[in-house]
Amino acid sequence: MHINAYLCAHSTPPDTILRELAHETAEWFPGERSLAIAPEQGTLMTILARLIGARSALEIGTFTGYSSICLARGLTDDGHLLCCDLSEEWTSVARKYWERAGLADRIELRLGPALETVRSLPPSPQFDIAFIDAEKTGYLGYWKEVVPRVRPGGAILVDNTFSHGRVIDAGNERELVQAVRDFNDHAAADDRVELIMLPVGDGLTLARKK
Repeated sequence: MHINAYLCAHSTPPDTILRELAHETAEWFPGERSLAIAPEQGTLMTILARLIGARSALEIGTFTGYSSICLARGLTDDGHLLCCDLSEEWTSVARKYWERAGLADRIELRLGPALETVRSLPPSPQFDIAFIDAEKTGYLGYWKEVVPRVRPGGAILVDNTFSHGRVIDAGNERELVQAVRDFNDHAAADDRVELIMLPVGDGLTLARKK
């Protein structure tokens, strides 16, 4: 048995809503299904949000809503999640499942370039937890805008920091892969946070704001 399969078999599995969302995403957007997070990653995000008592959350890159449901479920009862995405088509699926999950009242979606959305927010710390999972060439820009807006003791999660294992392939110089490498180096050297890169999904960087 592959170690990841063993890991999943010994973790809390996704519920009916998340399983149906994953199935519908695979049906409607087969070429984009890799944009969704892994189920075990969603479980981790929910638990982490609960552990730190998160009330305010930010998500950059929503797709069909799997990660936003996981984040929102971990927030306090009066919590609020701000989601940033470009696609009306993808997020229309998310809206449907937010309703089904009973979370629509705590999730706000803003369509448009995420960097512009975040820059329009006050520059002071206001989020307890943030999740970055959008175009990889924009990761550095997102990080620079997100870190100041997360409270001390808050968490920042960044997806796909393995780039499907390509970050350690010295012969791979694709722009996307190099962008992830550059981000990983930058984040690891950022003295505003302490962080660890976890072997969950396609690599999940977890940072704690000092």
